[in-house]
Amino acid sequence: MTRTRIKICGITNHEDAANAVACGADALGFNFYQESSRYISPEQVAEICAQVPAFVTTVGLFVNEPLVDVKRIIKVLRLGLVQFHGDETPEYCESVGHPYMKALRATKRDQIEIEAKSFETAQAILVDTATDGQFGGTGKTFDWGMLPDLGKPVVLAGGLDATNVRAAIAATRPYAVDVSSGVELSRGEKDVAKMKKFVDAVHSADRSNNE
Repeated sequence: MTRTRIKICGITNHEDAANAVACGADALGFNFYQESSRYISPEQVAEICAQVPAFVTTVGLFVNEPLVDVKRIIKVLRLGLVQFHGDETPEYCESVGHPYMKALRATKRDQIEIEAKSFETAQAILVDTATDGQFGGTGKTFDWGMLPDLGKPVVLAGGLDATNVRAAIAATRPYAVDVSSGVELSRGEKDVAKMKKFVDAVHSADRSNNE
C-alpha cells in the first residue's frame, strides 16, 4: 500500500505546529529565508521543535544562505532535513554534510530531469512552480504533466490545497506533497480546518490509488 507523505511548510508558531501534527502532517517546514513573510527565527524554531513528537520530521528551508549560517542552525536545532530552495549548487548542498532535499522550479520537463540528476546525493527532489523573483510560496500550480520520473522521491509543491491535491497525486504519484499557502488564513497563519481538509484529501487520494 502506498502512502503519500505530507509536509506542511511555513510554520511560524507553536499552535500551528501542534495543529499540523494533530491533523496528520508527517513533516513541519520552517522558513529561514529572511525576505519571506513566513520567516521564523532559529530561536523560535528551537522552542517549537522541543515540542514536536517523535516520527514527525522537522525541515529547515534555506534560500542562498551563507554556508556557515546553515551549518550553525542545523547544529543548534538538530533538524531532520534541510531544504535548499534557492540557487544552491550540488557542491554547496553536499558540503553541508546533512540530509537534504533540493527544490527545483519547474519550467520544462527536460530542465527538471537534467537539474535533478546533478543533485545525486539529495534525499528527495522538490518540484515547485517557477515564478520570476520568488522562491516558492506563490500559491500557483504548474503543469504536472511535465514532471518526469526522477528515480528518487519527488515532493510535489506549488499551489496545492484541498481542492486540487487529489488530482495532483493521481497525475504524478509523488512520494510527498508540500503545502503552505493552501492551508493558511493569512500569510504565516495556518487554518486548522484547511489543514484537516488537505490531509483528508491526501488520504482519500491514496485510498483511490490503492484500490
